[in-house]
Amino acid sequence: MESLLYLGIMLAVICIWFLAFKRPVYEAVLLAFIVLLTVTGTWGNVLTYINEGLSTSLLYSMVAFVALSILLTKTKIVDSCIAVILSLIGRVRGGAGYTAVIASSFMGALSGSGPGNVMATGTLTIPAMKRTGFPAELAANIESNASYLGNLIPPSSNIVAAMAAFTTFATGAGIADVTQAQLWIVLWGVSMWFIAQRLIMVWAFCKYYKVKPMSKEELPNLKETFKAGWQALLLPLVILLPFVLDAAFSDNFFVSRLGADGAKYLSKSVLLFVAGISSLYACLIVRDKSNITPNKIAKMFADGVKSISPAIGVCVFGYMIGAMFEDLGVAESLGELMTTWNFGKFGMVLAICAITCVIGMVVPGSSQVVIFGPVFITLLANVGVDPLLAAAMLPCICGVMCGITPPLGLGMYAGMTIAESDFSKTFKNNLWWVAAQFILQVIILMGWLPIFGL
Repeated sequence: MESLLYLGIMLAVICIWFLAFKRPVYEAVLLAFIVLLTVTGTWGNVLTYINEGLSTSLLYSMVAFVALSILLTKTKIVDSCIAVILSLIGRVRGGAGYTAVIASSFMGALSGSGPGNVMATGTLTIPAMKRTGFPAELAANIESNASYLGNLIPPSSNIVAAMAAFTTFATGAGIADVTQAQLWIVLWGVSMWFIAQRLIMVWAFCKYYKVKPMSKEELPNLKETFKAGWQALLLPLVILLPFVLDAAFSDNFFVSRLGADGAKYLSKSVLLFVAGISSLYACLIVRDKSNITPNKIAKMFADGVKSISPAIGVCVFGYMIGAMFEDLGVAESLGELMTTWNFGKFGMVLAICAITCVIGMVVPGSSQVVIFGPVFITLLANVGVDPLLAAAMLPCICGVMCGITPPLGLGMYAGMTIAESDFSKTFKNNLWWVAAQFILQVIILMGWLPIFGL
């Protein structure tokens, strides 16, 4: 099919530009867009594609949450959370590893940036793991695999693309749409299983390598760290409460007071104002207020532009390619091809997990969700997978798997840099984490585990 040829061209351009020329991913996606415009002769529609790529409010929500992550990192609020967690569980065998999973999952959810989160939290957790007997390659992989869970856990900016994919599917299928809060509740339910899987693997590796607890001298004092950081521990509540309230009361409380349209638009705007409220709360609890003057905040965000721009660029260019592919019918052609395979539920789940794993080796997860999300939801729904669960799993099978699977698994390289681990050993150890991630994805999509919110 001609439309599938365009998909091959996109993959080839991104692969060559990113892997062969070692250029940034956002450049590769933009170049793929330009090449596709030329090959398909659709330059006349370029302004339409650009407008569609820039017109979604989801991009602005993404910027807000990445900005929040910069604020939390620069003001050392994250350090306070890590210190409290270490003081609580650092005394158990492998405590530094469990701390890495919990702290990095939370921080990754805020930033949605796997490599950035590795560099932010890994500088504290990786040395602590190495000092207690974790091999360098294992410490690097625990941190990177935990950090990339942020792609799956709300309020990660990457999840907004999954919401857009479900909305597209729901419109085409003629079914009732869901609120952001309803999808996010399911996402939290899914993420609990993956956090548990990471913790179990840490426990198993600790047994294998005979890892020790942290020494008493290295453990932060619980009383002192809690006194200094208890306000930071309330931040998850500040972030999550609006979504829980929206999910619980949108159908009655808010509708009766705001009307159906008012409740609908309130739900759609939650994602925008939560990041702002959380940022204000972060500023209020910072102990040294001299660090959050207008000038210093402006400089803080100016310095953080380099971390914001690539992620936003990838999504914008991905949305532009998605708009073009919609015109060309690429996703539909892929769906038609896969439908002819006559797979049952298990075969389709296995096939889509494998396809996203392979594509994720060269294409960013956010771009995968934008381009192929609606068609993947449709294919899974056709074989009996709950479409809401399929949408909730998109950030996982696309974003998380993309982030931990080389060569695009940038988190592994960031972890290696801090841990000073050998590439070969780190890569081999990482295969265990990739295999466990893949197996759990299949189990959840098959509906073999209960998911809170469904």
